[in-house]
Amino acid sequence: MHRLKLFCLAAMLPTLLLHAETDPDAAVRQSIARAVTGSAAEQDSVLQQIAASEVVTKTEHDLLASWNNGEIYLYDDPSGKSIPIVLEQSDADKTRAFRVDTGELLQDSNGAPVMIDPTTATAADINAALRKKIQRTLDLLSLADPSPDVRRGTAFKLGTSQKPENLPILEARLKTERDTGVKNILLQATALIELADSAHPDRQIAAANQLGKMNSIGGLDSVAGLADSKSAAPEVKQAAEKAAQSIRSYLAIVNFFGTIFRGFSLGSILLVSALGLAITFGLMGVINMAHGEMIAVGAYTTYVVENVFRDGLPLSPLGISIQLPGLHLSGWLFQTYFIFAIPLSFLTAALAGLALERLVIRFLYRRVLESLLATWGVSLIMQQLFRLVFGANNVQVNSPSWLLGNFTISDVILGYNRIFVIVFAILIVVGTWLLLTKTPLGLFIRAVIQDRDMAACMGVPTQKVNMLTFAFGSGLAGLAGAFLSQIGNVGPSLGQSYIIDSFMTVVVGGVGSIAGTVVSAVGIGCSDQVLQQVLGSPVLGKITVLAGIILFLQWKPGGFFPTRSRSLDS
Repeated sequence: MHRLKLFCLAAMLPTLLLHAETDPDAAVRQSIARAVTGSAAEQDSVLQQIAASEVVTKTEHDLLASWNNGEIYLYDDPSGKSIPIVLEQSDADKTRAFRVDTGELLQDSNGAPVMIDPTTATAADINAALRKKIQRTLDLLSLADPSPDVRRGTAFKLGTSQKPENLPILEARLKTERDTGVKNILLQATALIELADSAHPDRQIAAANQLGKMNSIGGLDSVAGLADSKSAAPEVKQAAEKAAQSIRSYLAIVNFFGTIFRGFSLGSILLVSALGLAITFGLMGVINMAHGEMIAVGAYTTYVVENVFRDGLPLSPLGISIQLPGLHLSGWLFQTYFIFAIPLSFLTAALAGLALERLVIRFLYRRVLESLLATWGVSLIMQQLFRLVFGANNVQVNSPSWLLGNFTISDVILGYNRIFVIVFAILIVVGTWLLLTKTPLGLFIRAVIQDRDMAACMGVPTQKVNMLTFAFGSGLAGLAGAFLSQIGNVGPSLGQSYIIDSFMTVVVGGVGSIAGTVVSAVGIGCSDQVLQQVLGSPVLGKITVLAGIILFLQWKPGGFFPTRSRSLDS
């Protein structure tokens, strides 16, 4: 048996040696360890070999970054040989270390880990010239990184530095780059460096023309600075001024479409929050000042679901500590929490609205002032309840990864979370339209809106219709709260920030009109964002929108689509 083990080990040895020789991490580690303790010529040679490598590994990037930051240390073993090491991150006085050449734990002759005191450890020698060479190598590695985003970021950084020594690096990468977006950034980066070459005015003119032709937003400051320069040649300043004007015109177009996109996303939130209000207000004639708190109910429901999916939710109402158990999910399972939060936000807000209708609203139909005061009081009670349960401070809801990030179309940034809100708002509008036009409940709702007394005489259960309609409208407000939780913080006064805008949306669109609510929400959202950009102040923008709404209602008191009623007392 012992001979069999020796035979198997001997058979495996060539394979292990071959793997060690062909493992790129092992070769990189040995090269960097050799360079750390080697001469300047050997360091240059190793850095050039790493920069010329076609395969970029995380190991070489991390080790070079540690070396550049002075985080590689030297350990003298009993034989007097210096071994490059990196220290483990720890808060203890002494920490373990790992060998640079093998990546293995540093051990003594007995196989026990060697503990190093970071305060007394000897850092590897490094000077400004060597740091510059290492940083140059890191830039070259980043330009060859598999991620296009990393390559774009590195190319832009090298270009904005406008250092002549970066020009050969960018030109060399430009010859091998295949990604169109990265290639455009490389062209802009080379033009930015040539723009600073005052010794060659012809290159400056060509670079300015190139940046203007490419509408380089990142190069606007450099081009504008050259146009205002007193030392530049007249023809150079003229070319730079022309390029700056071209880029500014393009930037204005980008900002316009970006503002319109933000306006659509804001309008979508207003639409969802105001849609239920439009139905309940148009059906019941009740001014529900607690509608904003239904938005907060949906937002807090999303917060609870997110925490339950993760670590559990600590609550401290009235000083009594309560801990809801968490599912302790991670990875893609945790990322699904928002899918569950959406229907739960609707259901929770709908139940809250149902309770409000049964306990308060049903006694106040056709009593506008009393209903306004009563629901205002309910809103204050609900806000205080939120403070008691969740605290007075805002809480943060973390968006799932699939709602984070953005993409660009012609430099217009489109956020995933805002696109999701717009798409979901469209689905909600379609669903509400189907409910009102294709279901018996929708028929009853439309009948009550047209003539409540006649509908009751025809056998329509008006009390039940009122109850279900109010619950449905509150549920839509809860959905708006769920969406708002993905864009900003959630707090006790969240609903108060949107209740006035929701009422304005309903009144401008036409009380009880879905089509009018859609037009009004999109119009108010886009107008608000555009005016904020034009006037340069959010407050002035909102004041101007409010003034415009007042003037519009003087012209059309019933809104875009006034609801026609057959009721004699309407």
